[in-house]
Amino acid sequence: MSSGALTNIAAHLPEMARRQPETPALYIPMGRDHQYRQYSFQQLDQESNRIAHGLESIGICRGVRTALMVKPGLEFFALTFALFKVGAVPVLIDPGMGVKNLKTCLAEAEPEAFIGIPKAHIARLLLGWGKETIKTLLTVGTKLFWGGSSLQQLVAPIPPERPYTMAATTSDEPAAILFTSGSTGVPKGVVYSHGNFVAQVEQLQQIYDIRPGEIDLPTFPLFALFAPALGMSSVIPVMDFTRPGSVDPRNIIDPIQRFNITTMFGSPALINRVGTYGRKNNIQLPSLKRAISAGAPVPAVVLERFTTLLADGVQVYTPYGATESLPVCSIGSAEILNDTRFAPDRGKGFASASRSPAFTWRSSRSAMSRSKPGRMT
Repeated sequence: MSSGALTNIAAHLPEMARRQPETPALYIPMGRDHQYRQYSFQQLDQESNRIAHGLESIGICRGVRTALMVKPGLEFFALTFALFKVGAVPVLIDPGMGVKNLKTCLAEAEPEAFIGIPKAHIARLLLGWGKETIKTLLTVGTKLFWGGSSLQQLVAPIPPERPYTMAATTSDEPAAILFTSGSTGVPKGVVYSHGNFVAQVEQLQQIYDIRPGEIDLPTFPLFALFAPALGMSSVIPVMDFTRPGSVDPRNIIDPIQRFNITTMFGSPALINRVGTYGRKNNIQLPSLKRAISAGAPVPAVVLERFTTLLADGVQVYTPYGATESLPVCSIGSAEILNDTRFAPDRGKGFASASRSPAFTWRSSRSAMSRSKPGRMT
């Protein structure tokens, strides 16, 4: 793929809507009574088209940096794909990093537009987020005194069937700015290109053998954005995404068993909590074909505990590079538990990047070699 090739990461969504229009793309929890509402690939694509038209009408278009602070749900996913479709650059920040870091990250990203729930807009006003650069406001929910537009009113006159021609972005054109939680230091902003996202999809599919028709449980919402490109349905769990380590394990185990989840992503803290509960209660998760954990060190004992819930041969993979270009490299729990966890005892040391003897990194064919994202300057 040449650096100037026309590509848009959002193009995967209408393609999936064409191939399997009625297949569920999202299962969204409704309250805390374990009821889910499903949205097909066609519905998600149509809703993102409507929003794309609305965004353009208020000046959120190609190249406009747009902070997005919306809870995981239909609006979050439809908005993100709509921003990709218009060629805007969503600024996506891990909400678990804390208020002080949020302000720092927004100051660094210099967004021109802000899309958020009412609570996010109130925080923006009270804490001065982006006051020097933000010119366009959009509220998901009830718009109060801060001005701007409401998403509901914006899309109301736009029919679901109205098509949208997405921006002809190039592979090296910025697609998003992502900030990590800062678990290994100051939160870092990375500019992802459309080409980088496309390369990541290819690598995730190849390295982890993800097949169309699988069902994903993303406990970090941004990872659900890869699902349409990989042909997967996503089940969004009931949890506080800012505090994965405090999740009720039953809210992870129940959807895995109910929907026959085949793949899941979870932070080490979440994997630890679910594994501890699962082993104590003799839980088995036979539908899982793989689990992926990243963002912080994953001790071998945590991997060992979680794998007792899995079928024979199923592994927990710990890729590295979530900020820069996941997966820069990856290692499975089988190798860690049978070999590398003992490396320090043999004088082999451990990878300084991980700060844990559970990690020694094995190079893989990486998305980074195809299209490397850039650090913000």
